[in-house]
Amino acid sequence: MNERAGFSVAGIPFIFVCLLLALLGLACEGGAALSGYSALGVLGVIIHLLTLWSLKGFFQVAPNEAQVQQLFGKYAGTVRQEGLRWTNPFYSRRPVSLRVRNFESGKLKVNDSDGNPIEIAAVVVWQVMDTAEAVFCVDNYENFVHIQSESALRQMAQSYPYDGHEDGKPSLRSHGEEINNHLRDEIQARLGKAGVQVTEARISHLAYAQEIAQAMLQRQQASAIVAARERIVQGAVGMVAMALEKLRAEGVVELDEERKAAMVSNLLVVLCGERGTQPVLNTGTLYN
Repeated sequence: MNERAGFSVAGIPFIFVCLLLALLGLACEGGAALSGYSALGVLGVIIHLLTLWSLKGFFQVAPNEAQVQQLFGKYAGTVRQEGLRWTNPFYSRRPVSLRVRNFESGKLKVNDSDGNPIEIAAVVVWQVMDTAEAVFCVDNYENFVHIQSESALRQMAQSYPYDGHEDGKPSLRSHGEEINNHLRDEIQARLGKAGVQVTEARISHLAYAQEIAQAMLQRQQASAIVAARERIVQGAVGMVAMALEKLRAEGVVELDEERKAAMVSNLLVVLCGERGTQPVLNTGTLYN
């Protein structure tokens, strides 16, 4: 079922039509009283009843709102024009908001693709695009949006690991834009049948579950320490190589292989050590 335009006319001009009908009814009743012609009085009463019945056709449409019309249970169209409108008094009407809305899902506890329990939540921005599908294709479109969004979030979280273990492999923590786009597409695929468009979907909370949070924190700290040590060693090796090359190029001192090895060892200890070093003066030689 697709939305179509419903019948309505501007309400303010029709107010004058109702006033003219009311005056016509009064004139008929007054003429009947003067002439004693009862049929004219009956006509005046009928005109008054018709005028009162026509008043039921007035309704208002607020900005970014639509009125879904039904005629004896059958969909008769949707009115989106703002302001005071008038339509068939037999039509029943239901307002549907077209404004952009958002909600934050509750924190879901799911397992990522590696089987680790995590907590995840998301913010979803959405709006109704097809009022007919929103009203008639699902029972309660607002509740439908909330439940299906959480279901899509759970499905998406199970498709990625929390942390990426391989370069280039997307993970929940490192590839935010790609994950958000996937989540938006997952939600849109589920909400399309309800006439809802998902404008944006973003993860608002992401953490390991409480029972493994401490162990995972230790693993992250260990990974950070290893990465830092690797960077320190690379820098230290480069500095030692530069020092040896400088000494050789400027002819400061001639070192044999054993003295080079001792110098490299001492420099690496100084450069890679966690604490400040205390120099020790060598008063002998390496061969004593």
